Amino acid sequence: MVSSPSTLLVLTNLPDQESAKHLASKLVADGVAACVNILSSATSVYRWQGDTVSESEVPMLIKTISASYEALQEAIVADHPYELPEIIALPVQCGLPSYLSWVAEETQQASSPRQTT
Repeated sequence: MVSSPSTLLVLTNLPDQESAKHLASKLVADGVAACVNILSSATSVYRWQGDTVSESEVPMLIKTISASYEALQEAIVADHPYELPEIIALPVQCGLPSYLSWVAEETQQASSPRQTT
C-alpha cells in the first residue's frame, strides 16, 4: 500500500453538464486539477435559506494535490454559478503510485509561482 498525504479528491456540484464541462476544462487547463470526472446527474436534497430544496445537480470528482488546493478553490469559486458552492476536499490515503505521481506532476505548477518568459 502506497501512502499519499498530498493527493486530494475534491468534490463539487454544478447545475448542469454544460457548466460542469466548462469548469472542468478550465481547472485542467489552468493546471490546478490533473483530472476531473463529471458524473451523471444526481438529485440533491438540502436546506437553503430556511426551505428544503430538491434539485438536479452534476457531481464532479477533481484530483489535485494539497499544495494546489487554494488555487483550485479560488478557480472554482470564481467560475461557479452558485452563491455558495459545495467544495469539499478529501485526502487520498493510498493509491497506484504511478497515478498519484501523475496527479502531482500535473498540478505541481499551480502550487509554485508561475515563471514568466
